Amino acid sequence: MSSFNHYITLIYQKSLSDLKAEARRGSLGILWWIVEPLLYVSVFYVIFSLIFDRGGDNAIQNLLTGLIVWKWFDSCVRQSSTSIITNAGLIRQVYIPKVILPIMVVMTGTMKFAIIFAILLVFLTINNGIPSSSWLTLPIIILIQFVVSLSIGAFAASIVPFFPDLRLLIDNGMTLLFFLSGIFFNIETVSVELQGYLYMNPMVGLIESYRTVLLNNELPDFKMLTIILSVSLLVLFLAIKLLARYDREYIKVI
Repeated sequence: MSSFNHYITLIYQKSLSDLKAEARRGSLGILWWIVEPLLYVSVFYVIFSLIFDRGGDNAIQNLLTGLIVWKWFDSCVRQSSTSIITNAGLIRQVYIPKVILPIMVVMTGTMKFAIIFAILLVFLTINNGIPSSSWLTLPIIILIQFVVSLSIGAFAASIVPFFPDLRLLIDNGMTLLFFLSGIFFNIETVSVELQGYLYMNPMVGLIESYRTVLLNNELPDFKMLTIILSVSLLVLFLAIKLLARYDREYIKVI
């Protein structure tokens, strides 16, 4: 139990330390976390809404919601996938269970996301009025996305040290998923057959759930969320088994 508490403390302190270090690296500090998604939204708003006339009346709100949620997922998966390699110096000095490393990354990303997401909620409240009771389901959606990000990130972290070139595949794969996650289009506008393939990407269902709750003031599709959570837990279980199985081997290959 003492070791467990020690690791929990380590995860929290390391995540907080990484967050502070990231804020200090730029001249704008934490403000850059707000400016960055705004720049993203501005660029894509001009391209998709003004040039291609897509997005409808709520284009800004749809883009903000999708991009902020995606950015959390994207940063967690990309950084988690290389968490063992980037922490090579640390694991050479002291032993820590390798599963802790992707957890640290996702915790750091979650702390950062919480700040930006809170600003998004204020923005939506100012524009749309008092939120409905459906917003009470947001913690459930956030928790599921946390599990999704951790499961994919941890699984990638378990195999990337053995196959470093996978980092390029992951980077390109995340870029592809970015454009296939329904951030810039309504999933219902594509054919039913294609929808089935698109929903294999868990971020499609999650982004749809956020928009349903935040913009439509309706309850999310709990059946879909349950499926996403169940599959993610299976992937996370496999990732944990792999990280435990090769725990002592990573130091030899990084």
